[in-house]
Amino acid sequence: MEMPIDMQHQQMGYDRTATMFSPEGHLLQVEYAEKTVRLGSSSIGMVCSDGVFILADKRNEDLLVVPDSAQKVYEIDAHIISSVAGLISDARVLIEKAQILAQQHRVTYDSPIEPELIIKEIANLKQQFTQYGGARPFGVSVMVAGMQNKKGRLYTSDITGNYYEYYSNAIGEDDSQIKDQLRVKYKKELTLKKGIELAIEIIKKVKGDKFKIDRFELAYLENSKEEIKRLEGKKILELK
Repeated sequence: MEMPIDMQHQQMGYDRTATMFSPEGHLLQVEYAEKTVRLGSSSIGMVCSDGVFILADKRNEDLLVVPDSAQKVYEIDAHIISSVAGLISDARVLIEKAQILAQQHRVTYDSPIEPELIIKEIANLKQQFTQYGGARPFGVSVMVAGMQNKKGRLYTSDITGNYYEYYSNAIGEDDSQIKDQLRVKYKKELTLKKGIELAIEIIKKVKGDKFKIDRFELAYLENSKEEIKRLEGKKILELK
């Protein structure tokens, strides 16, 4: 009886380092990290006609945890927000690096940093950890949304260090199902209110009985303002 390929790889040691390619051309440690991302809580980002937002599942229902300490949408700068899926401890390192980069840019150039420069720096660092020995890949996918020239921009970086700009995207648990729904229902002319309603509708459909609005956090930016606004739980449904 022939041994499954995964077991062959494990016996031959191809999954023991992030820098060793398998005979099929895979970096197995990177692929394992991608599975970690899919176990993370879901986030949806969307560029709308009047702004951009990220809706994220905090997946925290422990009554002993202080709610404000379990944020899922992070502030990078006054005009940039970010959400993650995967190992939050790994994400914290990347988020802090992005925050420092944004601060340095303001001090050096006296102007806000472009969102793409943030995601590019994050992606470059993640790529390094797929190339050098003695370290494992970052087990996190990062979504960055921000304002540039009074227009919303949305980017996502994967485990390998690739990044793309999106009109709308999802990361974390059930991301494939959520993206299938977004491809059908997303329209560029959606307003923030309509886009948020659509995101909630899709999450509710995908999660089914597991959906609880109290677990969700929303952060959004309007085209006309460089100001991050936040809502949580049932207050998200009251957005005007």
